[in-house]
Amino acid sequence: MAKTKELSKDTRNKIVDLHQAGKTESAIGKQLGVKKSTVGAIIRKWKTYKTTDNLPRSGAPHKISPRGVKMITRTVSKNPRTTRGDLVNDLQRAGTKVTKATISNTLRRQGLKSCSARRVPLLKPVHVRARLKFAREPLDDPEEDWENIIWSDETKIELFGKTYVWRRKNSELHPKNTIPTVKHGGGNIMLWGCFSAKGPGRLIRVKERMNGAMYHEILSKKLLPLARALKMKRGWVFQHDNDPKHTARAKKEWLRKKHFKVLEWPSQSPDLKPIENLWRELKIRVAQRQPQNITALEEICMEEWAKLPATVCKNLVVTYRKRLTSVIANKGYVTKY
Repeated sequence: MAKTKELSKDTRNKIVDLHQAGKTESAIGKQLGVKKSTVGAIIRKWKTYKTTDNLPRSGAPHKISPRGVKMITRTVSKNPRTTRGDLVNDLQRAGTKVTKATISNTLRRQGLKSCSARRVPLLKPVHVRARLKFAREPLDDPEEDWENIIWSDETKIELFGKTYVWRRKNSELHPKNTIPTVKHGGGNIMLWGCFSAKGPGRLIRVKERMNGAMYHEILSKKLLPLARALKMKRGWVFQHDNDPKHTARAKKEWLRKKHFKVLEWPSQSPDLKPIENLWRELKIRVAQRQPQNITALEEICMEEWAKLPATVCKNLVVTYRKRLTSVIANKGYVTKY
């Protein structure tokens, strides 16, 4: 039997008004286009409760007792990788027989939802200690110190990367909601970029394999001009992560001889790099323009990188202390950044 549509509050009030005016249930039903039985039910409800509002409904009783809910909630809190099948078996041993769907609905009411585990860098105790040390030491440094850092990194951008669309059910194959691809992915490009609180620096396409020699060439030819273009103050600091091509002995010696100050960086810490936020923004912008070949991909990357607002860069630096406090609050482990 099809579910009928509930009458509006206005219609229910009209039924009561017409009843008080002396009209019969049949006449009210004909005038308002409502079944006589429905009119009678609303009038009886009004006579009993003096209201036409919906009354609280008890609903079906929960299949899992409050004690059982506490038990399975405590179980998944201790071990988030517990399966629904495990919880079904736990409740069955306690005398309650339920389905996996009931487990899901119960946990959802407790604010728990089944999600794919987030992939994060492997952090060993030595990494955790280094991250905590990095986060604690500069907490009291003035904001100007963070504004005098050039943040750098490399990234790979796929020709046909991920794109998110808003669509209706069963419209996933509509041309507006799809991305045309070719076999073997279509290729990608490697980019090196940097930024400071003043704005984005120049974006460089790395056409060969990014190795120590290629990285040395970028720094030796581009770093000083980039610092001048970003109007860095005297004593500016250069940041790069602990990739082997960045930390090779020859590279460290070259940076030392050139008197470049380098920010000491903890390993396994992409969440501490504010430039990751810029890469994410760049990839979203590029995907929206849907480049169809590698040449177009490079051109669009350069255009969109240049369009990144200086205010975004400034904000990433101004709020950097929040990253550090998040690491400390999370006891050195990975943060939402």
